[in-house]
Amino acid sequence: MRAADIRANVRALWAALGGDPGIAKGSKAIEQLDLARYQGTWYEIARLNHPFERRLSNVTATYTPRDDGGVDVLNRGFDLVRRQWRSAKGVAYPAGKNTPAGRLKVSFFWRFFAGYNIIYLDAHYDHAVIVGPNRRYLWVLSRSPFISDTVFKELTHWLTRQGLPASDLYRVHHDGFLFDPQVPE
Repeated sequence: MRAADIRANVRALWAALGGDPGIAKGSKAIEQLDLARYQGTWYEIARLNHPFERRLSNVTATYTPRDDGGVDVLNRGFDLVRRQWRSAKGVAYPAGKNTPAGRLKVSFFWRFFAGYNIIYLDAHYDHAVIVGPNRRYLWVLSRSPFISDTVFKELTHWLTRQGLPASDLYRVHHDGFLFDPQVPE
């Protein structure tokens, strides 16, 4: 095992035990975040593909405020092979006292947290870019299931300037007849 892999595994274990949830090296979370404006449904426009999201289309993330200052998270997508909706429920909290507002920690399993870092958010809260604890986790989100090619190109150029793998992004398919957020699970 390479030294870089060992360091990544140690950081992941530290995050899982409640330590620093991490942010991709060289990335910086946004300083200002109005969680009330950020709440609601976001559509996944593009992502680096991972086993837990492979074969998913019509992917959304819905954020709802909690009384304890955290955010309930509901990720949902349509599995194109199994022809059924899949979902994952989690919770997110600010990453720490002395961290930028855009640094959150998210958990979908017990107390195992990982970094959820908002590194780009436009002034209208229409488009966002999220990185995880390392450069293998990257998402482009939008308030709409479709964004213009111009906006997507601007975001990918911005990602490239940040040193992130924009050319490896997988565009998420959204179609009106499949997408129904009220479909029972």
